[in-house]
Parts: sequence; structure tokens; C-alpha cells
Amino acid sequence: MSILSELSTIVGAAFESAGVDAGYGQVVVSSRPDLGQFQCNGALPAAKKAKTSPRVLAEEVVNRLGGDARFTDVSLAGPGFINLTVAPVIIGTAAETIRVADSMAKPLKKPEKVVVDYGGPNVAKELHVGHIRTAIIGESFKRMVRYAGHNVTGDVHLGDWGTPIGQLIVELARNHPDLPYFDPDYEGEYPKDPPVSVEELNELYPVASRRAKEDPSVGNLARLATAELQDGRQGYLALWNHFRSTSIEAMQAIYGELGVNFDRWHGESTVHDRIVPMVERLRSAGVAVESDGALIIDIAEEGDTREIPPLILVKSDGGYNYHTTDLATIDGRVEEGFTSMFYFVDSRQSDHFEQVFRAARLGGIASRNTQLEHAGNGTVNGRDGRPLRTRDGNLPLLREVVADAQRLALERMDERGLAADYSESERRQVARLVGLAALKYGDLQNHRTSNYTFDLERFTSFEGKTGPYLLYGAVRMKSILREARIRGLDPGQIGPPQTDQDTNLMLRLLQFPEVLDRAIEHRAPNQLAEYAYEIVADFNRFYEKCHILDQPDEELRSTWLGLVDLAHRQLTTVLDLLTIETPGRM
Repeated sequence: MSILSELSTIVGAAFESAGVDAGYGQVVVSSRPDLGQFQCNGALPAAKKAKTSPRVLAEEVVNRLGGDARFTDVSLAGPGFINLTVAPVIIGTAAETIRVADSMAKPLKKPEKVVVDYGGPNVAKELHVGHIRTAIIGESFKRMVRYAGHNVTGDVHLGDWGTPIGQLIVELARNHPDLPYFDPDYEGEYPKDPPVSVEELNELYPVASRRAKEDPSVGNLARLATAELQDGRQGYLALWNHFRSTSIEAMQAIYGELGVNFDRWHGESTVHDRIVPMVERLRSAGVAVESDGALIIDIAEEGDTREIPPLILVKSDGGYNYHTTDLATIDGRVEEGFTSMFYFVDSRQSDHFEQVFRAARLGGIASRNTQLEHAGNGTVNGRDGRPLRTRDGNLPLLREVVADAQRLALERMDERGLAADYSESERRQVARLVGLAALKYGDLQNHRTSNYTFDLERFTSFEGKTGPYLLYGAVRMKSILREARIRGLDPGQIGPPQTDQDTNLMLRLLQFPEVLDRAIEHRAPNQLAEYAYEIVADFNRFYEKCHILDQPDEELRSTWLGLVDLAHRQLTTVLDLLTIETPGRM
């Protein structure tokens, strides 16, 4: 149980003794630290329900708590705000409880089976800087929910079965018509090696897309090729397998470098065999109806304030689209027993998910108890406020952005004389982690729905609210513990705080369970990112004021080392939840 839960139970009992529901005793961290460490605002709504004065009710609660030795001060402010200052022994005991616990999260009453759908890259298209948001935010959320105790599966959900594949097939056929994949009468084995590399696919992709848009005949050929692929044409399937395997190999390399690990590499193609029976089920139920040669689901609802177009389930040419495969994906996930599905995808796809989710519920694929949520994200912008692009108008490739971050990190380290006496390989490994921390924290410190300005110069600074600053804080904690071991000193049991600085640090560390809960509730890793910064800031003030290793009082030195141990453990845990790996030294 967290300290806020314990305090809420204590104050709730006082409210209950005053004749109102104990739930009004909810305690939160004080917004006025000068008045108390914690506060309870429940007297205002409780008094309204009890038809009494908030201040009178609050005074009664304060009087009931006044003799409790667990508080050093209980006071009343304004119309009925209750301020609480906790006894140092309670703070120290709570901090020690967290330090020795297996998990710092609140115990979970009922774990859920959750799928986090994030990444969503298209096959045959190299990852660019715009992909970093869905990957990092989704990975962080997956880690948070898993740490909280839920059964979580992360799925990349590749775009590998739609019209872009047909466009690539047509373009490749135009350039290399003699390849056996395009001969419908070919009966031999197809080549084992792919006909194009991932770099060539990346160059081919925009050309294929542009030609299909500009030339209606090419567009028709691409749609036909897509339909034939989906119908099982062998040459196209062999070519598709090359596109997919080549792309996944390249994706795994850059995602792996970012610490993004998917439990599943499923794509639209994974649910292909599920589509026909699903479509027939929806047709038989009268949910899907014919319209201009296509099969649609009318998802408009009474009360809509804007036009919601119908979902096209089967196109007039007989092919399927993203709506169809996303609907079939939900169908499969429900069958597997997933009760919550979170989609971390660009906010500009909100209309698409509105259509799919409505169709899923209307068609009985997902019940009202199945959680379907699109957690949209903003864009990565340049300094001009527009989505970041290179001079030739393209989005910068993600692998190039990662390399730039690591190069700048090494420069920043050299400027500060960090890792100067390390081997070259270790220096570069530390720079790698610093660069990745800079890149990730630069993104995650922003709320996922907001657009943010991409500025590697600022992100790689060791000062201010940056990833390198946090890593330096973690390394400082680790170095204190390392030096203590060299001196034969071990972290001891955390006791009551003795100064403002160790008090504030302990109180900060005790906030973790609620911060994690809020970050999960709002799908907002930025709350953990802000919390990590606050831990380091509070620790630095503690470090500067309290000379830990030189403290002559053996018991106090031991408890402070215990506090450093907890701070390091919690900070590295939070950073890991943010996908940030910390070096052993710097």
C-alpha cells in the first residue's frame, strides 16, 4: 500500500466517525507545501451532501486527527481544506517499505489481458523520424502497464497487405518484367534471395505511389495486383514474402537499437483468413449492406455533430482495405481473450479508428465491455513549426537521426570531460546510451497529443530537463554506492529523515505508485518523464546539502545510503519504463 493510500484510510476513518462516507478522506500531495506535506479536500463535497458547513465538518475531522501521533501537524485552511504533516518516522518507514519491496507499484486486484498496438510501419518503407513517437510512446505504455501487473502483449501491426504492396508489385514489374513472379504460368521454385534490398525498396516505394496516383491506369493495375495477392496468386505471394522479410529485418535492427521490442510481428496479412467468414457474418446479420458495388457498414449514430461516413468493408473491386483488416484484427484479439486494446497511432487517424470501433461494436465483434481506444499522438516538427523534413522534402530517416544523436552526445561528453579516461569502445557505448536518452526524453517529456519541436542540440545538453541530465543523476547515485562498497559500507535501513532535503527526497520517492497510476490512466508517459526529472532535482539538493559518505554519524550515514539506494533503484526503474537505459558509469 502506498503512503497516500494509508493516509486516505486514516483520514477516511475520521470522516466516517464524523458521519460521512470514508471515501471523502482521499489524501493527495499538497499543492501548498508551506501549509503541509499532504492535503484533503473532501470536506467541501462531503458537507454539501451532509447539508452542513464545510468548515464545521473539516474542524471535526481535524479534531479527530489532532491527537494521532502519526501526524506532527493537522491544520485547517480556507473554507475546509485539511493540511497534514506526517511524522518523520512514518515517512522513513514508508520509504524503507518501498526499498525492500519486490515492486514499487500498487498491488493489482484483477490483472487484465491487454494488447498495445503501436509502431504500425509499412512494409517496404524505411523508418523515418515520424515513426519515433508511436514506437517510443507505445513501448513506454506497454512497459508501464506490464509493470503494474497486467498481462500485456505488444503488437507492431505492420501495414503489409494493402494497396501499397500492389503498387510496388506493378512498379517492380515495369522495371523487371522478366522476373518469374510476374509469369502467371510459372511453376518452378521462386528465388530464395529477394530481388531488391531494403534501400531499393525505400526508393521504389514513393515512385510506385506517385505513379499510381498520377496515372489512373497504373492505379487500376495496382488495385488489381492487390486483389490478386489477397486471392493467393503464388508469384505475388512469393514477392510479398521478400518485401516483408527484408523490411522486418531492417525494422528489427533500428527498433532494437531504440530498445523497442514487440511481442508480435503481426500485420494486416495475419488476419487474411479471418476476413471472409467475418464479412459473411456481418452480411448475414444485416450489418453490412451493398452500396454502389461495395459492401459497407453504416456507422452514423443519432446525435452525431458531424458527418461520419460509412465504413467500406469490401471495395467495389472485391479488395479489402485498412478498415477491413483492422476490424478482423479486433475480431481475432477478442477471440484470444484480450479485454483492452490500445492503439498508439498518429492523431490524424482518429476518424479511421472511430469508424472501425463503431463497426466492431455494431457488428457484435466487440462488446461494450471491450475497451477499444485510440491514444493519438502529435507530430515531430522542425523549428518552423511544421512536420520535420529534410532539404529534399522527405522525412529524415530514423537511423540517421539516431546516429546524429549519438554523435552529438559524444561531443557533449568531450566538452564536459566525461568518460575521458575510458577505452574508446566504452566511450562510444556511453555516448550511444546518452544519445538515445536525449532522443527519447526529448520526445517523452511532451504530452503525447502535443506536437513538439525536434532540437537535438537542446536534447543532448547535460543541463536542464534532458535525458543526459537524468543519466548523469543516475550515474552519480551509482558512483556513491560504488564508493561506499569500496569503503566497506552498505546501504542500511531507511530511518526517519533528519533534514529538509532528505525529507523532500523521501516524500518524492513515495509518490511513485500514484504517478504510475496517473501515467497509465491518461496514457501519458510524460508524467513519468516529469517525475524522473523531479527525482534527480531533489536528489541533487540532498547530495549538495548532506555529505553522505563523510557523515560521521554511522547510523545516519547508513540510512542516507539506504535512501541513495532507493533513489537509484526508483530512478532506473522509471527510466526503464521510459525505455531509457542507464550506463554503469560516465
